[in-house]
Amino acid sequence: MSAVRSAVIPSEPLFGTVVPAMVTPMTDEGAVDLEAAAALAEHLVDRGADGLVVTGTTGETSTLTDDENVAMFRTVVEAVGDRARVVAGTGTNDTAHTLELSRRAAETGVDGLLLVTPYYNKPNQAGIRAHFETVADGVDLPIMLYDIPGRSVMPIEPETVIALAQHPNIRALKDAKGDLQSTTTVLAHTDLDLYSGDDGATLPLMALGAVGVVSVAAHAAPELYRQLVDAVHAGDLAGARDHHFALDPVQRGIMTHVQGAVAAKAVLAAQGVIPSAAVRLPLVQATPDELSVIRADLAEAGITF
Repeated sequence: MSAVRSAVIPSEPLFGTVVPAMVTPMTDEGAVDLEAAAALAEHLVDRGADGLVVTGTTGETSTLTDDENVAMFRTVVEAVGDRARVVAGTGTNDTAHTLELSRRAAETGVDGLLLVTPYYNKPNQAGIRAHFETVADGVDLPIMLYDIPGRSVMPIEPETVIALAQHPNIRALKDAKGDLQSTTTVLAHTDLDLYSGDDGATLPLMALGAVGVVSVAAHAAPELYRQLVDAVHAGDLAGARDHHFALDPVQRGIMTHVQGAVAAKAVLAAQGVIPSAAVRLPLVQATPDELSVIRADLAEAGITF
């Protein structure tokens, strides 16, 4: 393992600190709505986001064509690229496809790439490492790895992350593993910017040294996540804990009743931020009863619509 680093949090994390994993707005007929995407990006940045992940899992990337992904990258860069970091979700379970999409993303002016562990194929650690290094060798952009065994089945083991961190283009890790020992080992032995990939784990992971959060629930409350993250960076643990508890009903509302993208789109549409709550199959829209439960949760946090 590499030498243990000091516990210094970067003053300007490469990908921002409050980074919504942005939904991909669609028309009622299911077409990608680029005008609504630009407006949503501006809405989130105006309210505290300093980074955006575009067409990650929450952006329904697995049901988008490559041309739709690229159009989303370009649209968000043009809308807010001067005010926030734009991270393109280009990870797939096919290394050659991931590399090609990543190269196309680079041409749009994005600031970096989010690469999820190859899913479904179940590669071993050597295969996972080779996948990420192939993309990192082939595209000169900073990369955020995405470790989420709940979706990919295979974790990125700490030793693999530590090895990958030696690559100059691999700069960050979105950690949705739910394993504090693994997180601790990575933080102790790399200089990666680590982001919570689980909204409810933002404070615990930041207490360990994470720099921020890539968030789904931030669609509903970007200001509250900004307050939480800023409190931690200011060393105000008591204040951060208050913000953490204040976010509990938001996270319940967005993350526990229906799939996160479905809930986020339902709320944004009900608020009038996007014109439609449409999602693509196999996802389906929230029912009126499901939206009612989500409303009740968000109302606990003072968010009404």
